[in-house]
Amino acid sequence: MIVSDELVESLTHNGFAVVPTVLDAKVVNDLLALMQDAQLGGGRRNVLADFAEVQSAAHSPEVRSIVESILGPDAFAVRGLFFDKNPQANWMVGWHQDRTIAVRERHETPGFTLWTIKSGVHHVQPPVSILKEMLTIRLHLDETDESNGPLRVIPGSHHAGLIPEEDAEIWVNRCNPVICSVERGGAVVMRPLLLHASSKATNPSHRRVLHIEFASQPLPGKLNWAFKA
Repeated sequence: MIVSDELVESLTHNGFAVVPTVLDAKVVNDLLALMQDAQLGGGRRNVLADFAEVQSAAHSPEVRSIVESILGPDAFAVRGLFFDKNPQANWMVGWHQDRTIAVRERHETPGFTLWTIKSGVHHVQPPVSILKEMLTIRLHLDETDESNGPLRVIPGSHHAGLIPEEDAEIWVNRCNPVICSVERGGAVVMRPLLLHASSKATNPSHRRVLHIEFASQPLPGKLNWAFKA
């Protein structure tokens, strides 16, 4: 896959880009069968660590070409989540930034705050400098449009660093949110600090997404990424 200058420019200036085709139909079908067999319901954390097939998707030439064009050849996957917005799990998510990372063990380290444990894994908010060097690829296993609760983003908001929650509505009112409609097998590529949200689906069907995060640098001190692929 050849990564266009337009994609790189959009990620730099807007903090996101929609890529129409990343996974071919067979890979999408295999991933859907895997998620169905695993009975993941509305979603699951740690799918990167738990499923070799998700690791294979993260290592596919199409995904790697996007990641390496932004983070360089030494980039690696560090966390994977699965979302399935459907009639039985039709949720909304307010405006927010992705501010936490998953680490192997808790070690008190300057600049790392708000420790939590999610699904048995330590999570922490790192310094902004680390989040700025990360990239997320959301692989869509179903077509996503305005009817099934798509991702909405505020272009350029990733340049503002950490945005207080109470200021999110200011950004929404001042800027024009963009709806990320994505074809089956396509992807949204985004920076973690981009303000984003999603509403409930008005026509709930399956909206299945693999969310995979990438980094390119080791963590400081005794900290290690919870998983590295």
